[in-house]
Amino acid sequence: MTSMMHMPLLISALADHAARHHGDAEIVSVETTGGIERADWATVVSNARALASALEMRGVTRGDRCATIAWNNRRHLEIYFGVSGAGFVCHTINPRLAPEQLAYIVNDAKDRVLFFDRTFLPLVAAIRDKLATVRDFVLMGPRDDAVAAQFDGLLFYDELIEGGDADYAWPELEETAPSSLCYTSGTTGQPKGVLYTHRSTVLHSMGGNQPDGLALSAVDTVLPVVPMFHVNAWGVPYIAAMVGSKLVLPGPNLDGESLARLIDAEAVSIALGVPTIWMGLLAGLEATGSKAESLKRTVVGGSALPPSMIAEFRDKYGVELIHAWGMTETSPLGTVNQLLQKHQALGVEAQEELRLGQGRPPFGVDLRLVDAEGHVLGADGRTQGELQIRGHWIVDTYFGEEKSALTVDGWFDTGDIATLDPNGYMVIRDRSKDIIKSGGEWISTVELENIAIAHPGVANAAAIAAKHDKWGERPVLVVQRAIRSEMSGAEILASYAGKVPSWQVPDKVIFVETLPLGSTGKVVKAKLRDEYGDVLLGKR
Repeated sequence: MTSMMHMPLLISALADHAARHHGDAEIVSVETTGGIERADWATVVSNARALASALEMRGVTRGDRCATIAWNNRRHLEIYFGVSGAGFVCHTINPRLAPEQLAYIVNDAKDRVLFFDRTFLPLVAAIRDKLATVRDFVLMGPRDDAVAAQFDGLLFYDELIEGGDADYAWPELEETAPSSLCYTSGTTGQPKGVLYTHRSTVLHSMGGNQPDGLALSAVDTVLPVVPMFHVNAWGVPYIAAMVGSKLVLPGPNLDGESLARLIDAEAVSIALGVPTIWMGLLAGLEATGSKAESLKRTVVGGSALPPSMIAEFRDKYGVELIHAWGMTETSPLGTVNQLLQKHQALGVEAQEELRLGQGRPPFGVDLRLVDAEGHVLGADGRTQGELQIRGHWIVDTYFGEEKSALTVDGWFDTGDIATLDPNGYMVIRDRSKDIIKSGGEWISTVELENIAIAHPGVANAAAIAAKHDKWGERPVLVVQRAIRSEMSGAEILASYAGKVPSWQVPDKVIFVETLPLGSTGKVVKAKLRDEYGDVLLGKR
């Protein structure tokens, strides 16, 4: 016997809410051709229903994976809701991966359908023969007879939904049914799949969008620069549907000037992306002369936020940068850096110091630190340990595997080295694979990089561990100079004076034209270690 209604937590319910109560809220989509298309939530959800109907008519069944290789655009948004709402699994794939990895991921997921933007037609055509399970290839656009003649059996998205039923009734699903699938990146070995459920996704949307979380609302115009193929765009499509935000989907052009113009044209109030995007936006604002007057907040995740960027956005443009942290295995939201009431009395410098960390967890997730033997450490804000997490939207088992991904007592080991304070504020000190251990003492690469990036002559920088005959490892700094900068390594090293102990100052500065970036915009330090890891050998 129960005293309250039970309604399953389903992605289709988010879609229905958006269509019913925010149907005229605008969806702005930058197309692969560069033009802008305007729709609204009512249209998106109607098309999502038609897509679900059309896929069912083509024999797609519950639990079948439907993959996407696509930019952030209106059709991709419809696939998010249409595929999951019908009980299929929306599998977003990162197109920046190597073709061999793309083929591996499609085959590992046993994808039944592959949707792709025209940009990726050559890529899909090149790996088509390696995709063992895909039966339907769908180009995300209108019919193009010239393309159809080159690609046997190709379907066209617009024709597909024209043949579907816009009044399709969403099926009643178990809330624990799978809804979407993302694969990890930046790991050793082959990527692993993380299979989200309707329940975990809806709880992530509710828990992550509290006032102390992302705090999106119906008055916001939201620009997710973070790709929809990267951990479901951090959950923004689902949260935007839940609250009825105007959504601006930027398509393929993510350079700083394009984003600056888009922010101004659509009066964007909040944007979300990785630090390299915001470095580019600062340059784009400078180049266009834009003041980004509508932009109030940006949420920054994916890698550590350089402190100098916080001050520049605040002082030049009045934009608040909010640090967040998560990973594919955490859906992704694990923490958001919002201040507590007691912090309001602190000075600007003390508040800014707090803002540099990754923040505190919302209700729904817990964090802890353990040492190398697995003993739980205190949360004193100083003790460093291996960061572990558990909660309602945290992975239990990787897709296709039987062995649990958790510790024996039910926590997920993130691979990060961090500190926690008594209020739950977490600071990532480093990735366990990146942190430098010199003479038995830890040196944070994140801290070294932040100091370097604050130098006006530096566009980007990465600190790596180099082998050393005496100390085991020592820090080396790999630097990409800013445009027209001619600064020397000695100038950069001088900037560390008084900011870190002298023994933590890098032993060497190496200048490069560009730093290697991975598929999600992070610097690939493994490549740098392979190339420069031996530069200090023979030195004492």
